[in-house]
Amino acid sequence: MERNTQDTALLIMDMQAAIVGRLTDSKALIGNVAKGIAYTRNKKIPVIYVVVGFRQGAPEISTNNKGFSANKNIMSANMEEWMKIHPDILPLTGEILVTKRRVSAFTGSDLEVVLRAGGIQHLILTGIATSGVVLLTVREAADKDYCITVLADCCADADEEVHRFLTTKVFPRQADVLALEDWQMI
Repeated sequence: MERNTQDTALLIMDMQAAIVGRLTDSKALIGNVAKGIAYTRNKKIPVIYVVVGFRQGAPEISTNNKGFSANKNIMSANMEEWMKIHPDILPLTGEILVTKRRVSAFTGSDLEVVLRAGGIQHLILTGIATSGVVLLTVREAADKDYCITVLADCCADADEEVHRFLTTKVFPRQADVLALEDWQMI
């Protein structure tokens, strides 16, 4: 059964060159995400890019936030550079770029407003890290009653075992978890 794509959007989350560069092997991931983007554009499904970013100097990062404060110096050195999306998966003119201030794609961003305005009810998720933006976005999107699909081979985590556990044990409770190739057959 073919799914209605009129209410669907593909989210490309935290695929910034600086974040992708932290993975030991990102070639397959970037290749899969690029294929997913091409397929999505061909189907006329909106592609929405979500990046994590802050004002220059990162005044939004509290010392109480262990994750962000550990990387504050790296990020705040040149915020514009930090926020650049990987060159192999750049947005096209007119595609939406959402900047968030925390881990979830919804927190500190206008993503929900953009989704509501577009009548989007089904989110296809890709991103780095599986244990970060993907996990928190799945949880928050589920609480907001979105239909969710996670493309497991379009997500990555520094810890492969954590990625496997989340995509096989945790996410299926709130989302459909598919390989890119399987999703393209729906």
